[in-house]
Amino acid sequence: MKITEDIIRKITLETIEELGLGATKDEIKNAVRSKIETMDVDNIELKNKNLDSGRVILTSFGLNKPGIVASVTKALAENSCDILDLSQKIMGDFFTMIMIIDITASPKDLSEVQREMQKVAEDLKIKIYLQHEDVFRFMHRI
Repeated sequence: MKITEDIIRKITLETIEELGLGATKDEIKNAVRSKIETMDVDNIELKNKNLDSGRVILTSFGLNKPGIVASVTKALAENSCDILDLSQKIMGDFFTMIMIIDITASPKDLSEVQREMQKVAEDLKIKIYLQHEDVFRFMHRI
């Protein structure tokens, strides 16, 4: 069998469901890796590959002021994160933003990018949350 990103995603979602929402990223990654390594897989070396898709959902909200989008996108660029999609809305005095970003080119892992974005959030006095796409999908499914 040839392994695809869809197969990895399916296994990841199943693993998250098995381990529960309290499981850490590393616990999930190790469990997924173990499952895949026991599969009959052709043409792929898994031992040193990162199984994360690299897609992360960023949600942000707070009181509106100039420079929020600029500050957030600047910090993402400095961390070599690629913005795949961005939606933002001003509702009265409030700012909301949702982004899909790809962190695969970043030298930092998700937790390090989260810490960087927390600094931006503190400076701007807003909230910024980052979740791996698979975790976000699992937590927000109907």
